[in-house]
Amino acid sequence: GRHPVIEQLSPTGERFVPNNVLLDDDKNQILIITGPNMGGKSTYLRQVALITLMAHTGSFVPAEAAEIPLVDRIFTRVGASDSLIRGHSTFMVEMIETANILNNATPRSLVILDEVGRGTSTFDGVSIAWAVVEHLHNSQKVAAKSLFATHFYELTELALTLPRVRNFNISVKEWNDEIIFLREVVEGAADRSYGVQVARLAGLPPSVLHRAREILANLEANAFDRRGMPKLAGDDSAAPPDSEQMRLFTPGEDPLLAEVRRLELEQMTPMEALNYLADLQRKLK
Repeated sequence: GRHPVIEQLSPTGERFVPNNVLLDDDKNQILIITGPNMGGKSTYLRQVALITLMAHTGSFVPAEAAEIPLVDRIFTRVGASDSLIRGHSTFMVEMIETANILNNATPRSLVILDEVGRGTSTFDGVSIAWAVVEHLHNSQKVAAKSLFATHFYELTELALTLPRVRNFNISVKEWNDEIIFLREVVEGAADRSYGVQVARLAGLPPSVLHRAREILANLEANAFDRRGMPKLAGDDSAAPPDSEQMRLFTPGEDPLLAEVRRLELEQMTPMEALNYLADLQRKLK
């Protein structure tokens, strides 16, 4: 399938990459879509909704082939906006729209969710998004075919516990700390968000990018508990009774080691490497 508008009006003249989609009630009820910003997640979600709508109006559909069941409603939670007149923040609007979906969707609905939970803190956002996917999967009253695009990579763990959840990602190619968007939807979870690389494309100062990489390395080092299990999916009862939950920016046991392991030496000049080594020595002191 293809997006009927973007394919015709691409401002960059870039060739549109068509992609397949399979949604059913057996093993493909909910697709978790991960990948970098600007990779094409939102386009993919929108083209599925538009193709479904066009088919129901009796129109042609921009696809090589399509088998589309009758859909009672198409629910979407896409984009970010606030409602100043009603006093609703962007996150409040997001939650109102999500509540409408969960309260009214049926097994014959199509649900499109784009970045649900991003308008609040990371932990709150992940928790809400996780619970929303579980409800769409587990509630027999809802059980709608759903596409869920997210940067919360913790959600990809749901495919391990929920039989009708599948992971897909928008593929990219990385070369010399630069990324090339391939626009192709492939099976599996993305291993990273490439947010720092996208920020580099936007022109953030090198000092900010360097510091962002340091913080990212510390956060990734603390993403797992001492048993090597993801903290989000862990069972509190299995943890030692005297264990403490780490806060978001609390260093791990060896933050400097984690930083060194993630160091991209091939991208550094000899002088940068020497300065980095001096900085590590200063931190150790």
